[in-house]
Amino acid sequence: MKIGKVTGSVWATRKADCLSGQTFLVVETSTEQLVAADQVGAGTGDLVLLATGTTAARYCLDAPIDAAVVAILDQEGKHVST
Repeated sequence: MKIGKVTGSVWATRKADCLSGQTFLVVETSTEQLVAADQVGAGTGDLVLLATGTTAARYCLDAPIDAAVVAILDQEGKHVST
């Protein structure tokens, strides 16, 4: 899983039937920019949790996607060992 920030969205007027009803967001992580299928109603500026790879495809009923937004995060924390 990855953490990223939603920076925008993309639209497709024509797409495969298995992608009907999907909203696609542009998400920037610390190392890359992705297009992800939104599963939770995220918007521009939201900090989100991404599922990637086959996990994302399974989450979206085996649609041909590589990333899915599966949560909107309230904040990004850093774990500190004591």
